[in-house]
Amino acid sequence: MTTGTGAGDPRIQQLARLAVEVGANVQPGQVVSVGARPGQEDLARAIASAAYERGARFVDLAWFDPHVKLARLRHAADDTLEYVPPWYGQRALGLGELAAATIALAGPTAPGLFDDVDPVRAGRDRLPSVREGIAVLMEAKINWTVVPCPNPAWAGVVFPDLPPDEALERLWTQIAHICRLDEPDPAAAWRARGDELAASAARLDERRLTALRFRGPGTDLTVGLLPGSTWVGGIDHRRDGLEHLPNIPTEEVFTTPDPLRTEGVVTSTRPLDLGGTVVEGLRVRFEGGRAVEITADAGAETLRARVAVDEGGTRLGEVALVDGSGRIGPLGTVFYDTLLDENAASHIALGAGYPKGAPGEDPGRINDSQIHIDFMIGGPDVTVTGVAHDGTESPVLSGGAWM
Repeated sequence: MTTGTGAGDPRIQQLARLAVEVGANVQPGQVVSVGARPGQEDLARAIASAAYERGARFVDLAWFDPHVKLARLRHAADDTLEYVPPWYGQRALGLGELAAATIALAGPTAPGLFDDVDPVRAGRDRLPSVREGIAVLMEAKINWTVVPCPNPAWAGVVFPDLPPDEALERLWTQIAHICRLDEPDPAAAWRARGDELAASAARLDERRLTALRFRGPGTDLTVGLLPGSTWVGGIDHRRDGLEHLPNIPTEEVFTTPDPLRTEGVVTSTRPLDLGGTVVEGLRVRFEGGRAVEITADAGAETLRARVAVDEGGTRLGEVALVDGSGRIGPLGTVFYDTLLDENAASHIALGAGYPKGAPGEDPGRINDSQIHIDFMIGGPDVTVTGVAHDGTESPVLSGGAWM
């Protein structure tokens, strides 16, 4: 049995090429930034090789070690935890000025690392995320993508009852399927899937909804939309028109909601990984667009500290719908990774809103924040209805199927 741990595993090369050629769509002469952590070396190196073969001018490895972050959380002075060296932001802005390509690797590499850390302290250190990086992404200055990177530690969390080699192989098999590496032409398969998602977005736009209502166990939530809210799905575009596929995999269509018009209660349907802290059983109550109460079975204090960063942290910047036709939800696997879990179920995001989700809208009406945190609220037991301007409701998603 192959374990998928070696750099020679053909799936690593396939995934690297997909990330470079379809995900980020690296162009000749581009600077490429690759974000990785210990445990992701093989895929990071394969991506660098594929990028140079594609004609990249320079590949820059943005390395982040969560064990170094742990040392900071345990020992640094309390009043220094929110400090971010200025060159971190300057680097993000520089990538934007160069119209660079960025490829980030997802998947936990040190699960449970922060379990014994004061959750409030953990929530105050937001690295490796920086405000400038979110702004560059939201303003579509870069062509970017995020891809999963299987590793033994992650496999042990997803499949704890299997021996390590079998767990890693099972994780690789599922991710290869999810990323369509089992297709004769994965790139063509993703372009076709992108067209399907774009068609779903166009149908939603035709309905000109003023709000969405989510109903399910522990959930009765109404998310108001802006007059200029526009649904987006599939292939994305840099602001100069260059195509790229932001997430591999992607199974969602999303829009930018009105940050002042979210009301009700919502219960998360999947765990949320906050960079090493897992939030289980999340429940949020909204009033006047703000998350006024955040509770959970575990991890609530970390999330509360994270959203307290600014006024926009408690308001929504995204609402996304995911139907059951994708490849993630039907597996029934909880991956404990936002990239995969958010593409298995409809979700909302606290924090910054995407301008492309409300083109032509007054920028001041789009939520602004240093954070963007997705959490999953959908599933077969959650019904989504659309609210028209006259207040009437009609079905949008039921039992995981488009209505």
